[in-house]
Amino acid sequence: MSGGDADIARTAALFADPARVRVLTALADGRALAASVLAAEAGLTAQGVSAHLAKLRESGLVEAERSGRHRFHRLRPEGVEILETLARFSPARPITSLKEGTRAQALRFARTCYDHLAGRLGVEVTAALVGRGALITTDGVAGTGRRPGDRLSAPTATHPYALGPAADAVFASLGLDLAGVDATRRKRPLLKFCLDWSEQRHHLAGALGAALAAHFLERGWVVRHRPGHRALKLTGSGADALAAHLAVRLAA
Repeated sequence: MSGGDADIARTAALFADPARVRVLTALADGRALAASVLAAEAGLTAQGVSAHLAKLRESGLVEAERSGRHRFHRLRPEGVEILETLARFSPARPITSLKEGTRAQALRFARTCYDHLAGRLGVEVTAALVGRGALITTDGVAGTGRRPGDRLSAPTATHPYALGPAADAVFASLGLDLAGVDATRRKRPLLKFCLDWSEQRHHLAGALGAALAAHFLERGWVVRHRPGHRALKLTGSGADALAAHLAVRLAA
């Protein structure tokens, strides 16, 4: 027996729950996020976000990808299209709390990933190092985007980068002695890269990434939101330094 008319009401019901819409909105920029991150961004409990994700996976709007012990969720293009269409016909939602989403936004903007820079700050710095010839790609792919086989939110198994011809000059302009870092790294790889979970692009790790993050902190270009917290704030002097030396323009 052939099916009847499309069950529009069933699909529309998925967008009728404000909490579920917050989950969908967090995924609308194309990122693949773990349930714990979605819970923080949507202001939900782990149990609540899991229930919403189960319904969204069942509907086919959201797909999941396992990486290590975690499962990352992504909104399919059809879901983005529906969400954007609804947004065009919807009034603006009033802000109920100034603290809403603040912590999640801070982590996305700048944070430490182990001992190196991550978030938008980390990927923009890495992209600028490639753009200025301090790093070069070795796989024929331009840019610092995700490569086939890259695991989400994990170090890359192999990295498609090497030091470029301008490496010494670019790092020296930042005040970092590249030869000194290389001489003191012991057995740690000088270059290593992670696929940033919030930006879906590579950020610099390894001994050089750790030295760069420590240098940013020592210079006061970034400061921690509070002691022991991973989230970082870009200071005015840091924004000026990034603009002057790497042509990276981020607001402090």
